[in-house]
Amino acid sequence: MLTYTFDEACGTPLYEQLYQNIKRDIALGRLRAGEKLPSKRSLARHLQLGVVTVQNAYAQLAVEGYIEPRERSGYFVAELDESLPPPEPARRPHPAERRREYLLDLKTNRIDAGNFPFSVWSRLMRRTLSERSSLLLDPLPHSGASALREAISGHLRRFRGMSVPPENIIVAAGTDVLYNLIIQLLGHDLTYALEDPGYNKLGLVCRACGAKTAYIPLDSWGMNPRSLEESGARAAHISPAHHYPTGIVMPVSRRRQLLSWAVRCGGYIIEDDYDSEFRFTGRPIETVQSIDTSGRVIYMNTFSKSIAPSIRISYMALPDELMAVFSKKLGFYSCTVPSFEQYTLAQFISGGYFEQHLARMKNHYKALRGQVIAAIDAMPFRRYLTISEQHAGLHFLLRVNSPLSDGDLLACAETLGVRISCLSELTHRPEPRFEHTLIVNYSGVTPEQLERFAGLIRSCEMK
Repeated sequence: MLTYTFDEACGTPLYEQLYQNIKRDIALGRLRAGEKLPSKRSLARHLQLGVVTVQNAYAQLAVEGYIEPRERSGYFVAELDESLPPPEPARRPHPAERRREYLLDLKTNRIDAGNFPFSVWSRLMRRTLSERSSLLLDPLPHSGASALREAISGHLRRFRGMSVPPENIIVAAGTDVLYNLIIQLLGHDLTYALEDPGYNKLGLVCRACGAKTAYIPLDSWGMNPRSLEESGARAAHISPAHHYPTGIVMPVSRRRQLLSWAVRCGGYIIEDDYDSEFRFTGRPIETVQSIDTSGRVIYMNTFSKSIAPSIRISYMALPDELMAVFSKKLGFYSCTVPSFEQYTLAQFISGGYFEQHLARMKNHYKALRGQVIAAIDAMPFRRYLTISEQHAGLHFLLRVNSPLSDGDLLACAETLGVRISCLSELTHRPEPRFEHTLIVNYSGVTPEQLERFAGLIRSCEMK
């Protein structure tokens, strides 16, 4: 007699659980072709189920061809194609592959739930439902909701001094999607110049798309123009406002040099303005796009850091000529961000809430940054540590004078429950100057965790 166990609390109907169990036994050969199944009443009595439950399971199996009813004889296992291999049991992840919860995460920039404007956001969501209900059901333009593009255009004008028409803005679900679109727009046959060291996501996207990359070394002003010229690249990705991970701020003279390169070779600069909102001294740095007079800059930014990582909304602004090419070449793509989130964010920006939120978060992160650096300054082994920071962004570099290799430092952090990354992980040119330097992403650190951070530094065997 067939014997199975059932979970009434899992939410799956009992008849479906029985159907899945019998189907699995047939697929695995435990029930052979031609074998007779128990009658509905006897199986219901044995499993303590209702007859209707067994009847529904048998009916579904019969419809799908796993069993066949024979008049006055009952149900029999159907003949299946035995040339097909049986399905493999679902693979369970190895314990090492499961996501680990760290006691202190200095690799991922997180935000405290208490800093998210839940009350404002929920009120705007309700307003979106009541005022935009009909629009929520309509298809969006491929570049995104006009209300959001207009709000972004206004924000860029007020906050970054940029003149970008809403028609030139494209909204997407994260920078990954934008990178893919840019490569399709500019072409897979170009060589894309990337900062070294630098953010490695674009390199991964280029490789996945079959595009060539050239890793260009940085000097104290950013991407080196001579190395860029020699690379033969026709597109260069830079983060001039606050480079990740070195923190370099590119001066205007270097920005103009790179613009001259783009004009000479007919290439493009991809300006990633990530992290630019969190500059704690002085005015925001002028963008390369705002001094571009030749239509050679693709500007991009994201709301993942300024609002929350779960707000998967990024955008790019294309020059007029490229925007026309995009509409003609890639206009068939649908916008990847749901309209509900777009209209809610549009209200958040246009209503002034975004700028209020940025001002509040700048004060919060400035104070938190000060606490973390003060904790480092108070360490008894401070003379072995060198902080590199530009009073901007949500990270800084911490060089540790230690005989341990970077691999040993990472392993040591792992045993202490601390997640950390090293500068050497983000470069394609291994050099001693990149070693023993930790990238401290501090936005998710609490004052209570600073002692654990000190414990990590103590374990580095200073010299």
